[in-house]
Amino acid sequence: MKILIADDEKDLRRLLYDQLTGAGYSVIQAEDGKEAIRLFLSEKPDMAILDVMMPGMDGLSVLSKIRETSEMPVLMLTARGDEIDKVSGLRLGADDYLVKPWGMNELLARIEVQKRHLRLEKPKENIVLSGSLKMDFENGVIEKNGKVINLNAKEYHILKYFAGNRGKIVTKRQIYEEAWQEEYLYDDNTIMVQISRLRAKIDDDQEKHVETLIGIGYRFT
Repeated sequence: MKILIADDEKDLRRLLYDQLTGAGYSVIQAEDGKEAIRLFLSEKPDMAILDVMMPGMDGLSVLSKIRETSEMPVLMLTARGDEIDKVSGLRLGADDYLVKPWGMNELLARIEVQKRHLRLEKPKENIVLSGSLKMDFENGVIEKNGKVINLNAKEYHILKYFAGNRGKIVTKRQIYEEAWQEEYLYDDNTIMVQISRLRAKIDDDQEKHVETLIGIGYRFT
């Protein structure tokens, strides 16, 4: 689980980073609101912990911006305990609120609560739709415009990996180790041949599902 921390207090960010990474979370840090928005857009975190009082763009403004495109859990941290501040955050879409000084154990417990909510709310995605593609991974049936597409085993595993990470950038190493189930040893040609064959079966002039990011990897759009 990747957590975005936004707080202008360097020592507090370091404390949060050490505690959360020690608890097994991946952490990205922002020292102000503008950097928080940039990281939210580029890193696609699973959760955010935002300080309300930050210079320039405060935490409530960041929350409002996040809620334009995402329903990920957002926990607000503040030194102010006024009820009106809490209400403002909750109305903007905050999922939880902690008033400083707070205990690290309490914070970790509240993060666990949000993780449980995510597990309950996340639908099972056995069938994935993308344009004219219908991908039923429970039954291993891939259709385009209602017609079954025959994929070899590697093409199928690559497509399943793409669909499970749609919108995200995936590297050749990640694709290889997922589809071949062995360590990647710089075998670009093998990967490119399989992806080329897959594209020939799922893409057409109207739809392009797999985007190439030169020197980086691929993205299933």
